[in-house]
Amino acid sequence: MKVRTKLRLGFGFLFLVVLFFGATALFYIRDISENSKVILKNNYESLSFAREMRTILDDNDLPLSTAAAAKFNGYLASQEHNVTEAGEKQYTVSLRSAFEALKKLPANTPAEQHADRTVRRTLRQIEHINMLAIVRKDNNARASVKKATLFLGLVGSFTFLVLFSFSVNFPGFIANPLRALLDGIREIGQGNYSKRLHFEQNDEFAEVAGAFNQMASRLNDWENSNLATVISEKRRIETIIEQMQDAIIGINEKQEVLFMNDAARQTLNITDDKVIGQNAGNLIKNNDLLKSILKDDAGIKPFKIVLEGREMYFQLQSNDIVVPNLSESRGALQLANRSAGKVYILKNITEFKERDEAKTNFIATISHELKTPIASIKMSLKLLNDQRVGPVNAEQEQLINHINDDNNRLLKITSELLELSQVETGNIQLNFVPVNPMQIVDYAITSIKFQAEQKQVKLEILNDDKLPDVQVDIEKTAWVLVNFLSNALRYSAEKSKIEIQVSAKDKQVQFAVKDFGKGIDETYQKRLFDRYFQVPTDGQNKSGSGLGLAISKDFINAQGGTIGVESEIGAGSRFWFNLPVANLS
Repeated sequence: MKVRTKLRLGFGFLFLVVLFFGATALFYIRDISENSKVILKNNYESLSFAREMRTILDDNDLPLSTAAAAKFNGYLASQEHNVTEAGEKQYTVSLRSAFEALKKLPANTPAEQHADRTVRRTLRQIEHINMLAIVRKDNNARASVKKATLFLGLVGSFTFLVLFSFSVNFPGFIANPLRALLDGIREIGQGNYSKRLHFEQNDEFAEVAGAFNQMASRLNDWENSNLATVISEKRRIETIIEQMQDAIIGINEKQEVLFMNDAARQTLNITDDKVIGQNAGNLIKNNDLLKSILKDDAGIKPFKIVLEGREMYFQLQSNDIVVPNLSESRGALQLANRSAGKVYILKNITEFKERDEAKTNFIATISHELKTPIASIKMSLKLLNDQRVGPVNAEQEQLINHINDDNNRLLKITSELLELSQVETGNIQLNFVPVNPMQIVDYAITSIKFQAEQKQVKLEILNDDKLPDVQVDIEKTAWVLVNFLSNALRYSAEKSKIEIQVSAKDKQVQFAVKDFGKGIDETYQKRLFDRYFQVPTDGQNKSGSGLGLAISKDFINAQGGTIGVESEIGAGSRFWFNLPVANLS
């Protein structure tokens, strides 16, 4: 039987049950209504006629007037047409005879009085018959109501049981096959292609089960047919990984070694050939290098490893192994990615590191060698400006000043290159001492005071009243502040001002230099502290070497501080750095 036919039969059965209950209830309600009508209509009218006739007799003297007699006769005629009970007709006829006799008898005679009493007695008998009929019919109506209530209760209980049984059992015809189908789909999703569905009924669900079983069978055949291909691809990938020169390690989500090529075993000095499948936690117990590699917080700095008596450098990279996964979320199946482990790659960067060191040594050597002749040129220029050597004309003096400016610029660049080489080679020497922040500010202002006076730029100091000491290298910190002030002077207009701000907050002291120049575009702000980066100029200001801010960042970071810039076009720039407060306890 098809599902559509089952649904039609089920809902048709419900319709018939409801129709049967409604028809039964309507029948008994109509029966009760009819009985009530009979009680209210026939007997009530007879009682009403009798009451009206007695009222006429009570309200009028005998003999009755023509109008009263006509009115009494009208009610009597209505009663004659409303005879419904046994014996009522006999009394109605007697009433007619007594009324006719009452009209003909002379007034104030015993015969008239006897006729009056007969009429009244007959009226009471008619009322008595109808009252008894009302009581009898009321009892019959009550019995009918009781009977209808009992029957409707039985029919309602039967209907409720039928509907309850239907609501409990009928959905199972639909829900059970769907649940079995859903369970089968989940099994297939988990790779159990041997799952089969079997429905006894011959309906659409049986057809779906047949299609499901066919799909599972084909998936099973496909998996078996592709297993050899998958194994072949796996071996090919393992061969490629094994022959790669970089050290590669694969760890699954259970912290088990998936693969480790020969380069990785040599780098980590692991001689066990059966390392695949072992727990990484057991391997790192006796291997500090592997332990540092597998740490979750392992940085990106190069590793230096001594292999065969030679220092070699490796760059660590780690990537998550992400695989698709069919999961259930709030009762619905969803395809989502899940992590299945990590791959660690140690790239051999020894050649690049050696070239970088050679470059740094070359820069340091050239800078050191250039410093002596540049200083000699500076001395010669100073002698040329001395009047004792001999006077120079205006053009010669202008040329000497240009040569002096370029010489100072070359001297600054060579100094910055020397500082940079110290940072890159790790030879930077820091002498930490507790010092008052204002001493550093005074030292920096003294260094650039002459240039500020020449440009008529006012240096304004804004500082807190009580500043704590900072634990820093005075020379390096002052160098950074001088660099900030030199840059601010370079981009400040004449007769403007520069603010030097010093404040303490959260166990740190902040040094800031704010100028009111044209500002720096937001596009360039993120790269200001990169080496050799220079902000494009309009030709009015000479650009530096692009090393000052980079070296400043290295100096501040080496002292445990932070550095940054805030700038807006047309509103100037504010360069700042924070240094930790000295711990004097």
